[in-house]
Amino acid sequence: MSSLVLTLIKGAIALNVALVVAAALVYLERRISAWMQYRIGPNRVGPFGLLQPLADVLKLYTKEDIVPYNASKPFHRIAPIISIAVALSVLCVIAPASYLLLDDGTKLFIAVAPNVNVGLLFYLALSSIGVYGIVLAGWSSNNKYSLLGGLRSSAQMISYELAMGLAAVAAVMVSGSLDMNQIIASQSGGRWNLWFQPLGFLIFLVASFAETNRAPFDLPEAEPELVGGYHTEYSGMKFGLFYLAEYANMFTASAVMTTLYLGAYDMPFLPTLLGLQEGTLPRVLFELAVFVGKVSVLLFLFIWVRWTLPRFRYDQLMNLGWRVLLPLGLANIVITGAIVFFVR
Repeated sequence: MSSLVLTLIKGAIALNVALVVAAALVYLERRISAWMQYRIGPNRVGPFGLLQPLADVLKLYTKEDIVPYNASKPFHRIAPIISIAVALSVLCVIAPASYLLLDDGTKLFIAVAPNVNVGLLFYLALSSIGVYGIVLAGWSSNNKYSLLGGLRSSAQMISYELAMGLAAVAAVMVSGSLDMNQIIASQSGGRWNLWFQPLGFLIFLVASFAETNRAPFDLPEAEPELVGGYHTEYSGMKFGLFYLAEYANMFTASAVMTTLYLGAYDMPFLPTLLGLQEGTLPRVLFELAVFVGKVSVLLFLFIWVRWTLPRFRYDQLMNLGWRVLLPLGLANIVITGAIVFFVR
């Protein structure tokens, strides 16, 4: 019973942290994009505009919830819930730090679900389910533009899930496990998978852009041809949930890439130089800082790419997925398998 209560507490903390991070990312994107384009950005609400996300949420809460007359109302309501729930559920298997050693000798693992031996499969499965929210939103709205956006999202997901899965398989071949903790342990001492799988990291990164519907792969909501895509007929907090889901997906995708390729909270030599013992609170805080730093670099990359590259055409998107990333992913597995077989 105590372990269940502890898991619920950790889950509640992770949920609130993810929501705060998503809101903070909205602010950071607006500030970084303004910096890139020589604009000022939000600076009116609170010092340096820090309260702007709070004002945006309050505005969405007070907006009228408009539902098309001929829409399928149950699915119209549940679609944004699916998107945000899937984005947040992935955090259960992410370990931002190792463990805290309690006075009685027990190890308090920081991850919500630390002993899931198929943690990577859990992420891939949930990220595949996330597209149902977008497809249902497009279909249930009874709007041609929304339907086209939902169909684009499903085709995009099929194209890039294959490449993402192949890149993850190559990383698993190097680490020898699907357990996130084991993957992290195999990268200790600076032996990050990034050095052994640079191509796999690049494929996973590009697939993550498509998975999160971020520019230059934001075809499901392309404003010039689809008005707003799958969320055209959404307003108020339902639209807000889709908006938060996009940024929550950015955070989870960056956390998974950090775990798979960047050693998660591993930072060679520094803990020893600083005299940080495993299981102590200073060590946990240090690991959290390292994990957040790596994730922040990837989040900046997400924002940087969005405000640098133009949107792909739909045929270019499909060509990249099927004719470039898929063959590269297969070749990467063959090469990795040969190296693992002959070297080990």
